[in-house]
Amino acid sequence: MYPIELTTPIARDLTDFGFEGLSSPEEVSDVLDKKEGTVLLVVNSVCGCAAANARPGAKMAITKGKKPDHLVTVFAGVDKDAVEKAREYLLPYPPSSPSIALFKDGRLVHMLERRHIEGNS
Repeated sequence: MYPIELTTPIARDLTDFGFEGLSSPEEVSDVLDKKEGTVLLVVNSVCGCAAANARPGAKMAITKGKKPDHLVTVFAGVDKDAVEKAREYLLPYPPSSPSIALFKDGRLVHMLERRHIEGNS
């Protein structure tokens, strides 16, 4: 686990932009079990590619065109149980942080893994 002094500003990079931080498995299930609407899930991380690409990319994606109904985030290395629960919904994809997933009507329809994010802009 990372020190809260380090992770709070990183988490706020998304929550201050309208993403809801999910910190428990129950919160994750409440959002991702919804069978109507769209959800954009960001698995946040302290790594450089999250800072350089994932968080800015997620924020940019919701400022142009259509915006998902729900914007949520879990923080790898911080909210262990919430991240584990979120990763159940991300199967068959392997654990990846950062990552960005789009759900529609309770179904995973698109996934950006770290390998898609790292080194891209």
